[in-house]
Amino acid sequence: MLDRRAFSLFALAAMPALSSAQSGTTAMAERLRAGRCAVLWRHAQTVPGIGDPPGFTLASCGTQRNLSDAGRAQARTAGEWFKAQKLTPHAVLSSAWCRCKDTADLAFGGHEPWAPLNSTFAEGDKAGAARAAMVQRLASLLAGRFEVWVTHQVNITALTNAVPSMGEGLVVDAAGTIVARGVFA
Repeated sequence: MLDRRAFSLFALAAMPALSSAQSGTTAMAERLRAGRCAVLWRHAQTVPGIGDPPGFTLASCGTQRNLSDAGRAQARTAGEWFKAQKLTPHAVLSSAWCRCKDTADLAFGGHEPWAPLNSTFAEGDKAGAARAAMVQRLASLLAGRFEVWVTHQVNITALTNAVPSMGEGLVVDAAGTIVARGVFA
């Protein structure tokens, strides 16, 4: 059993490991300016629910769980944050799910669909291939450039082991390591 002094020394020694990923928008902006990274952005706030309703189709937004009014405002605020920081992503990639596409479009005015960002919630067998594609693309990112990837919690967790809240962004480096995280406000 650790006494108070030993515990204090242990806690101090562990602090650098615990703080390797910076939090907050200032840390995020600094890291994005350096490039060779991507923002893994979990779609903005949705209406209540988990996953999608039975029988949903990607071709019909009305059959999916979509952004709430608060989520639409959250996405617009994120876009304003990027503009205020004078940060322009080299690419904005999105899952085919409407909540992700809408998040990207409200924040940046457009997106490119990228299948590895599609939810693997109900298709866990696709998670390994999606993760491999993300790792490969991360490794190809150039200094001074960053991308924004709008996706789902399950995909972000598969790559980083972190569980982001709706609307939270995780900045990952070319190795897939989280280097900063936060919400865009």
